[in-house]
Amino acid sequence: MKKNVAIGIDIGGTNTVFGIVDKQGKFLAEGKMKTRDYGEIEVFLAALNEKVRLALRSLNEKVHVEGIGIGAPMGNINKGTIEYAADLPWKGIIPLADLFREYTDLPIIVTNDANAAAIGEMIYGGAKGMKNFVVITLGTGLGSGFVVNGELLYGADGFAGEIGHTSIRPGESNRQCACGRKGCLETYVSATGIKRTVFKLLGDMIDESELRDMSFNELTAADISAAAKKGDKVALAAFEHTGKMLGYKLADVVAHTNPEAIFLFGGLTLSGDLIFEPTRRHMEQNLLSIYRGKVKLLPSKLNTQNAAVLGASALVWNHKENHKDGV
Repeated sequence: MKKNVAIGIDIGGTNTVFGIVDKQGKFLAEGKMKTRDYGEIEVFLAALNEKVRLALRSLNEKVHVEGIGIGAPMGNINKGTIEYAADLPWKGIIPLADLFREYTDLPIIVTNDANAAAIGEMIYGGAKGMKNFVVITLGTGLGSGFVVNGELLYGADGFAGEIGHTSIRPGESNRQCACGRKGCLETYVSATGIKRTVFKLLGDMIDESELRDMSFNELTAADISAAAKKGDKVALAAFEHTGKMLGYKLADVVAHTNPEAIFLFGGLTLSGDLIFEPTRRHMEQNLLSIYRGKVKLLPSKLNTQNAAVLGASALVWNHKENHKDGV
């Protein structure tokens, strides 16, 4: 008997990773490729398709592929497109699902990476049984996925919930964002954003810091976390500021959707209480009194190196559940 599986693909600005995943979240095979090695989307998809086919042929058991789930920056589930993604090498509107159908007649579900993470959290992670929750992804940028009454919130055009591109300080911040605007939340709250904060603090503070010996390109969020755990005052101040910005914005999120929980997902969350404690404190301080002490701020239970692919594969099972009656 063939095992039912889904193909999950996460297209990132640096790497594209994929996996063949069963319904219990077990990986049967996986692979990766450099996104930026392919200047043309058609060449990229041809190479990706070949790698996926090779992975399928390498399996030791027979499988039935139910579909392909793809998480990508600015992925639009309504159209199967990637639209004006700042961090990808292909610009404008990319008809991703239509182009990929040259290689397969399987269902192809495309959405943004944070929405994929939210579906993954609901099917495999800490949001099992929850009807109202939010997932915030903290990577190179900041993504967000909203689940309301058990349904992922997409909005009229498929782009609902982009809080990473809401202004944290309208008219006051000059931090330029890759989207072309200034002052977006992700310019403060992301792996890139905390690096920018560190370099501003290094100019404003005179305290000794091991971070002073690193260039911007060398510095990573992990370096900042390691320094903070040693008591580095600049690193600690950077986490406090990042948590303040995120907590302030999450208080608005709570007012908008009244979630049971907010899950933080991605590399920056590996710093643990360094990011969770100030975020929780500032969120509670800014909440309307009727919400205080009610909303859980939790680490994602998908926070592994395969989490993005797991979330993408979950799109297939969610799609199948929603269309099981052929509607």
